[in-house]
Order: sequence, then C-alpha cells, then structure tokens
Amino acid sequence: MKKYALFVFNGDAMCFIHVLLNALDVHARGCEAKIIMEGGSVRLVDGLFQPGKLHGLWKKALEAGLVAGVCKACAATLESLADAEKHNLPLLGDMSGHPSMLTYREQGYEIITF
Repeated sequence: MKKYALFVFNGDAMCFIHVLLNALDVHARGCEAKIIMEGGSVRLVDGLFQPGKLHGLWKKALEAGLVAGVCKACAATLESLADAEKHNLPLLGDMSGHPSMLTYREQGYEIITF
C-alpha cells in the first residue's frame, strides 16, 4: 500500500481545503495518508473545529484517522498550542520540537508539502 505524509506549512484556509481533499482522496483510493500540521497551518487548528467551510472536511479526516498531529514548536511559537491541546490533537516534535520528515520517509511515506 502506498503511503503519503502531507506536511502543511501554509496557513491559508484555501490551501488547507486542498490538503483535506487530497488526504481524503488518497484514503478513499485505498492508500494511507497522514496530515502533519507545521508552520502557519497550526494557526488554523481552533477554527477547524468551528462551523464553517473547513469543518466538514476536517471532521471526515479526523474520523478516518488521517490527522497525525500538530508541530509542537510551531504551535508554541504561533500561540496555538493551547488550541491543539484543547482539541486533543497529538503534538509532534521528534526533531528539536518539530516533526521529522525523515521519520516518515523511514516508515515508507512519500512526502508531499503544501
């Protein structure tokens, strides 16, 4: 089975829609997808749980187990750590507080960045 790790650095909601759509599409086609929120995307966390454009897709991605987590260092720096904790999202930080792409590569994931 093919595996894809979608690293999201962009904090733009329109970009994040495409992350969610692609992760759900990969999953629907029988492949594995993981969404890793990095950089400015961590600022979207609280809004993803509120009614709006992204909520429905976000809920589907969560229910499908497609959300690996949120970068701990970026969330702390961009003041969204409390939001990630409030929503029980895993905090990722095996590389100086950031999620390591190499860890995913070693697990057989192809890396896609947004």
